[in-house]
Amino acid sequence: MAEYKLLLPAMGEGVMEATIINWIVNEGDAVKEDDSVVEIATDKVDSDVPTPVSGKIVKILKQKNEVAKIGEAIAVLEIEGEETSHSEKEEKQEIPEPEPEVLKTIEEPLKIAASQANFDTDLYLSPLVKSIVRQENISDAELKTIVGTGLEGRITKENILAFVKNREQSPPISAQLKEEIPVSSTQPKEEIPISVSAISVSDGDEIIPMDRVRKIIADAMVNSKRISPHVTSFIESDVTNIVKWRNKHKHIFEHREGEKLTFMPIFVKAVVKAIQDFPMINISVNGDKIIKKKNINIGMATALPDGNLIVPVIKNADQLSLSGLAKTINDLAFRARNKKLKPEDTQGATYTISNVGSFGNLMGTPIIPQPQVAILAIGAIVKKPAVLETKDGDVIAVRNMMFLSHSYDHRVVDGSLGGLFLKHVHDYLQNWDLDTEI
Repeated sequence: MAEYKLLLPAMGEGVMEATIINWIVNEGDAVKEDDSVVEIATDKVDSDVPTPVSGKIVKILKQKNEVAKIGEAIAVLEIEGEETSHSEKEEKQEIPEPEPEVLKTIEEPLKIAASQANFDTDLYLSPLVKSIVRQENISDAELKTIVGTGLEGRITKENILAFVKNREQSPPISAQLKEEIPVSSTQPKEEIPISVSAISVSDGDEIIPMDRVRKIIADAMVNSKRISPHVTSFIESDVTNIVKWRNKHKHIFEHREGEKLTFMPIFVKAVVKAIQDFPMINISVNGDKIIKKKNINIGMATALPDGNLIVPVIKNADQLSLSGLAKTINDLAFRARNKKLKPEDTQGATYTISNVGSFGNLMGTPIIPQPQVAILAIGAIVKKPAVLETKDGDVIAVRNMMFLSHSYDHRVVDGSLGGLFLKHVHDYLQNWDLDTEI
């Protein structure tokens, strides 16, 4: 018999570690190739890790709630073959050596951080983040205002650099930070205290700790509101043609493709067309620079069975047909609800759609996922009387109506751009061609 070390596989760009959530198997259990053996969590997504070989779990090396690095052994299997410390099939995941210039850039601040023995904060910070904190003279009070997006809410290099850039533009004021306002070079600085009311807990109240995913969502939402001044525009669309078209094609499509035909592919198609009309919606902000995205990657907010939310991404949505969009959307939604998404499935979105209508809501004011600058909420489709213009005059008819809510970042998207973009989405939906093929 031979020994095989099961390594934590690569989880996508930028993901260097994962937390063990739960072992699906126990020591002594027999497993087959491609069986899921452990549930893991990164700051991007939860997923299962399968075993690439068949054998018996001899030893579990990483226990529940422990953190493992990419390429680190998390379990040992006994497999058939010659006695050896490693199986010939073992996949060694090598991390490429950085270029000398990059290595120097990383090592020098780390040496500075290592030479500073005392660091006055109870937050966990990596050596690289600590070195940036020292170089930028970021106080402990300021650190506590930064929303970390790393594992278990840790502050990442991207978080600290974004804070520095925002601070250069305008110092943030928060409940944890007392802004220092210089009156003159000779007068003392005045501190403005900001108080926070304590929350009382009464008898019978239930205290429910947030789970890991909820903490990440909460931090991301607060961070987005802090970064982006949100503006929301609304419009009501007559989607009667879309409802008729879908009713005509859904059974044919399901019989032909084995896939359900929802409204979402149509919404995505309309958004993609509007982005092509107004590419300055498909951007990100980096300090005082605007990054215009080449690819159109549509995030699709998806509710999970546990009540949490995840946003899988339709990559290069502009290159997919309606049929291709339907298949991609169904696949992502299924894998999201069954915890089968990979980290790369949730990365790279340039614009996001949230279907609040699936919960029976007419409209909403969605929060922008950073670093995007806009998000569209789609309301429920409701039959109601509407005024129609005909050659014989105006008439009132029962139509399928739907509200669209468009939230955008007023730093870079003004009302004209945000409103015109929404109007174009509305026009594409309201004027849907009943002869469209799928």
